[in-house]
Amino acid sequence: MVPYLFLLAYLVVLFASLWKLFQKAGKPAWAAFVPVYNIIVWLKISGKPWWWVVLFAVPGVNLLMFIIMNVNISIVLGERSFKEHVLMTFLPWWKVPQTVFAQNTYVGPIPAEKRKRGMLGQWGDAILFAVIVATVFRTYTFEAFTIPTPSMEKSLLVGDYLFVSKLSYGPRLPMTPITFPFTHHTLPFTASTPSFVSWFSQPYRRLPGFGTPQRGDAVVFNFPEGDAVVANFQNQSYYQLVRQYGRAKVMNPDAALPEQQPDGRTMMKPTGGILTRPIDKQENYIKRCVAIAGDSIRVTHGQLYVNGQPQGLASTGQFMYEFVLKQPFNEERLKERFDISASDIQQGTTQDGTLMAWIPTSQSVAVQLEKFDVVVSMTRQDHEMGFYDGDRYGVRPIFPNNDNFHWSEDNFGPLWIPKAGSSIPLTLENLPLYERAIRVYEGHDLKVDPSAGSGRQILIDGSPVTSYTFEQDYYWLMGDNRHRSQDSRFWGFVPFDHVVGKAVLVWFTKDPDTGIRWKRLFTLVR
Repeated sequence: MVPYLFLLAYLVVLFASLWKLFQKAGKPAWAAFVPVYNIIVWLKISGKPWWWVVLFAVPGVNLLMFIIMNVNISIVLGERSFKEHVLMTFLPWWKVPQTVFAQNTYVGPIPAEKRKRGMLGQWGDAILFAVIVATVFRTYTFEAFTIPTPSMEKSLLVGDYLFVSKLSYGPRLPMTPITFPFTHHTLPFTASTPSFVSWFSQPYRRLPGFGTPQRGDAVVFNFPEGDAVVANFQNQSYYQLVRQYGRAKVMNPDAALPEQQPDGRTMMKPTGGILTRPIDKQENYIKRCVAIAGDSIRVTHGQLYVNGQPQGLASTGQFMYEFVLKQPFNEERLKERFDISASDIQQGTTQDGTLMAWIPTSQSVAVQLEKFDVVVSMTRQDHEMGFYDGDRYGVRPIFPNNDNFHWSEDNFGPLWIPKAGSSIPLTLENLPLYERAIRVYEGHDLKVDPSAGSGRQILIDGSPVTSYTFEQDYYWLMGDNRHRSQDSRFWGFVPFDHVVGKAVLVWFTKDPDTGIRWKRLFTLVR
């Protein structure tokens, strides 16, 4: 609330002062009180192009434009020292009226022929304009995105660089408009320093788009469990770490947690404390939309069903296959023939001495590998319901992470996907499925009243309820690499306000091992 009061005070002071500036510049004072026209006149007397008025309508960019124009008030009234410009930037509530109502005259913008500006000043103007244009473009149209993990192999590959269309589902207006340009959530050259300020934020709003996420779309979204992260374990879910080690330990910045090293060793590392992030600064993920709001899903032995109908996996999709071997696979040969990277292959010996290999790949490739002389047998991984029961794992990694649900990644559901305006009976039995959506994504105070004994009541915002009506649409997203993907099966629904856009084009791609994949350049995402 306080930042908005400061913003309102600035706007009141500004527009209460512009009439005097207009009068000094020989313009009618009444023009200062005509919306939009006053901005056009202000631009004209500052020597700026009229079409800059469009930039004042762009959230986030408009804040920068007001700062630029504040400095121009000093310039056109002859106060052109560095000190004056700094004061206009950081103290406009005082400096704007002090300058406008002082005993000075309008001298106009600095003529181009009199500007004694070095190369640094010229480059500064060019960079500032480029930042504004690029910010508008990436915020409202298309943004570049990189595939960092193999969760979508072989549909989207590690090393792919994509263009994500924000027009497809409608661009979101910036929720944290004051941020360091071209960063997501962390300042360059730092591990955990936020690149945004959280004290000034905007509510979620979205401009109209060409549609909404549909089954089969490759969707980029903000990680729903990314509202809190452990500073030194940012590639893991904070909530899963809490389930595994306890909240007190995870939140202690000096407490150490185990971290798996590339060579297989485990080392203890301090947590570094907790970072909180607003929706638009949560980590970007990309998965395949397999179910939309109102759908019902289940997974049986790895087969996905939506509304009772089996859904085929993309031809480029993969499962994990387990091979019993006579001797290890030749990893170079697998890369050469099937584009299977060494990092995707796990080979080792079980406790009974059986030589095994675990490889994520397509069914067609798995059938070819089964024919190799070194292979004794091959099976597709299929974790039955109850696979995560018992003390062996300590926590349930599968949504809804509750002891009453014995689901696995291969045998899951049935589950209904919430739809805006739709109501469901809300019981203690199904509450774990929808609790986070109600409490976190829709912002309600949800509690279970323990005083009612066996007839405990569910309270939402202090009132007992037996049903709930959802306020936004949700989606179910899964990776095409079914056994190498942390997706909705692990952390649940993706709310529409977390959706960023649709992946549409691979504009560059580079294999970490072999270099540029020339045939994939400028290919459409399917």
